[in-house]
Amino acid sequence: QVQLVESGGGLVQAGDSLRLSCAASGRTFSSSVMGWFRQAPGKEREFVAAVSWSGNIQHYADSVKGRFTISRDNAKNTVYLQMTSLKPADTAVYYCAGRRSYTPSRDYTEYDDWGQGTQVTVSS
Repeated sequence: QVQLVESGGGLVQAGDSLRLSCAASGRTFSSSVMGWFRQAPGKEREFVAAVSWSGNIQHYADSVKGRFTISRDNAKNTVYLQMTSLKPADTAVYYCAGRRSYTPSRDYTEYDDWGQGTQVTVSS
């Protein structure tokens, strides 16, 4: 099992940048797909980005492609989400998730471990 703790959320203005971090503990981090999801009030949890265990393969939601970058540092057991050109529509609680598989997935039900979430609020 992997324990995940997100950090880096906050209140920013439209157009600003923010970097989220997710620190993982547990022996399986380097062999796990890692993903970021978000959930806005009254909406379902949605896929944002995922990265393969090696970091070489990334997947993005169309809504964030070109603005967000997911990366990982297996030596530090940390996955990052660099967010640029933020929009009010990006406002949500952002969750880090781990999947005990080598295949990235956009389906949140296929992830095994979850962090507690970090709030990102983008004002217009």
